[in-house]
Amino acid sequence: MTNVAVLRLPLAVDLSGFVKLLQRMQVPHRVSEESGEQVLWVPANISEDVRVLYERYPAGDPDEQLAIPVARTVRRPSFASQLRHAKGTALILLLSLLVGVVTLLGDNLATMRWLTFLDYHVVGEYIHFVPLADSLAAGQWWRLVTPMLIHFGILHLAMNGMWYWELGRRIESRQGTVNLIGLTLLFSLVSNFSQFVFGGPTLFGGLSGVLYGLLGHCWIFQILSPNAAYRLPRGVLVMMLVWLLLCLSGLVSMIGFGEIANAAHVGGLLVGCLTGLLGGLYNRRKLAA
Repeated sequence: MTNVAVLRLPLAVDLSGFVKLLQRMQVPHRVSEESGEQVLWVPANISEDVRVLYERYPAGDPDEQLAIPVARTVRRPSFASQLRHAKGTALILLLSLLVGVVTLLGDNLATMRWLTFLDYHVVGEYIHFVPLADSLAAGQWWRLVTPMLIHFGILHLAMNGMWYWELGRRIESRQGTVNLIGLTLLFSLVSNFSQFVFGGPTLFGGLSGVLYGLLGHCWIFQILSPNAAYRLPRGVLVMMLVWLLLCLSGLVSMIGFGEIANAAHVGGLLVGCLTGLLGGLYNRRKLAA
């Protein structure tokens, strides 16, 4: 908002009383000294109101006789309160933390093999993968989604957990716990399968594919059916998309960040954009009805 000079007064004029009145009213303002004058600056959209106010109360309101409503301060919800409204988000993060503990953040291969996309056997220094069809035939269908709970290192878990807490709560507050869990499982399934198809039989894991799904869902949903919950700061969206491009270029792996599950990221983002498209169109039609 552009500020304008609403008053220009000699330095001898006592403006302190009027400034205190503006402070009580929580009116944005500032006072500067220019060419031997004191200048009062306020936002352009309220300049005329401030000018009229000065004409009526040049000395301010020293006895505080004006009834000025006190603005309500919005208190940030406590962490416990946030948890009560984000049970699904908290559940996924708790499971990720527990898996991180029992797998020693990827170091305990004997335990981790029960959650990976492909089962495997460690023979000496080599890992021999079991075909996916064999695991599914044995009823191990959970493997399609459980890699999202595996993390390799504390930084990997912390960063993914932070972003899931931020994005997951948005969707859960708008679409409910069941929809968040359903979307999380869907994004995990698609991103894991994409990584398997394009990356081959390797060890991979983490919530990052799911995170790009949540990002795409919020992004497209917000475009089609604007709402406060999905309104992401533009910088966040740009940063995550730029990071995706850097990972795809191979630069991130070259500077020592290890192998990146690029197919999982892209697969998650695409299916997230699709669910955001369908959800946004449905919600817009529902509001128009």
